[in-house]
This record gives sequence, structure tokens and C-alpha cells, in this order.
Amino acid sequence: MFIPIYDDNKLMKIKFQYMTLALIATNIAIYVLFPAGTDLGVIASFGVVPDELIASLGFAATPSPGIGTLSVPESYTLLTYMFFHADPLHLGGNMLFLWIFGDNVEDAIGHVKFLLFYLLCGVFAGIVHSAVVMQTAQASGTGIPLIGASGAIAGVLAAYLMLHPKVRIWVLALPIIPLRVSAALAIGAWIIYQLIMAWTSSGGQVAWWAHVGGLIAGALLILVFRRPGVRLFQ
Repeated sequence: MFIPIYDDNKLMKIKFQYMTLALIATNIAIYVLFPAGTDLGVIASFGVVPDELIASLGFAATPSPGIGTLSVPESYTLLTYMFFHADPLHLGGNMLFLWIFGDNVEDAIGHVKFLLFYLLCGVFAGIVHSAVVMQTAQASGTGIPLIGASGAIAGVLAAYLMLHPKVRIWVLALPIIPLRVSAALAIGAWIIYQLIMAWTSSGGQVAWWAHVGGLIAGALLILVFRRPGVRLFQ
């Protein structure tokens, strides 16, 4: 829907967004090690496979035959999956959103808590995705691995919206028209689109419910993670 370019939102509590940069660097480094075209078995080892995850959590489920080539406990994949990406566009889009919006969320909650916030959003996104896929058999089956940071970044967007809805953001719309709009308009429109696609899509390559799970987690966690004195809806 839109590509963020720049937000007019200065840091107030920290001098630099070290954790945001560290997360971006980690994602890039892992993609260099495991680029597009990597053996599907490796991706399946580190990605969240819904039926395997649900079975590992003790719920009634019969996992599909595993295709992972590495022995990674399924519960661990709720952390590892968000650092793997399918192709340069997948990686670049996620990292751009993290760079634009992550710094101010990190500023509002602190470096270490931002890392925990990010990971928890990603974990919840993976769980929601898996639960919905198992319930509805979306994504053409329950044995397809989920990878990518978009669930965690959806949590960052939800937090940013609750912190700074009036901040002006430069975006590319459609995606070649430069516009300067409020965060409420840009992120709000993105959220509405995710919800519509989650409810209407019957599958495909985009894990819409992971985005929804990340949004819910981010909106709730920012309430308790923000520093004392940091107000919402500034």
C-alpha cells in the first residue's frame, strides 16, 4: 500500500537506535548465510511449521512428515523464524519498515526492552498464524513453514501508532507518488488492509494472520513496556 521513506520524529531519550540497527544487521547477516534458494529443509528447520508447533505444544494434532534437515526444537522456531526471509524484496521491505519506525519505539521503551518487545510480538504472531492455519487449513496446508520478520514489525507499527499518531511521515504511495501524511493515516490504512486480507484471503504466500497477531501484541505490550512518563497518542 505504501513505502515509508522518512518520519519527522526525533529521538528524545536515546542517542541512537542501537537495538534497531542490531536487529537489521542480524536479519541481513542470516539472509547472507541462508539466501533465497536455500534448501527447503533448512528453512523448514528454522521456520514455524503450524502442525508441528501445535503438536509440540500438546494440542491434538498430527504433524505432516517433517522436511527439516536440522534438529531444531519446534518451540525454538517461534524465535528463529522471524530472522529468515524468502528473497531480497521480502528482507528489504521488512528492514525498511523496521528502520523507519523501530527507532522511536526503542526510544520510548529502552534498548533491552525493545528487543524483548520485538521478540514477543514475533512469537505471538507465529502462534496466531499457526492457530488460524490449523483451524482453517489456510495456506494450502498446515505443513508450510512460516518465515519473516513481518509479524514482529507489525507489533512495532502498532506501538508507533499508539505513541505518535500525529507525526508526519513521507511515504511513496501506489508506490511512486511521494506524500507527507500522518502516521495515523498511513499506518491506520495499512492495518485496515491487513485485517481485510486476513478475513478474506484463503491462502497465498502472505501470512496475514501473523501480521494481525503482531499488531495485537504490539498494541498491548506498549502499554506496559513504555518508560514512565511516556504518554500515548502524542
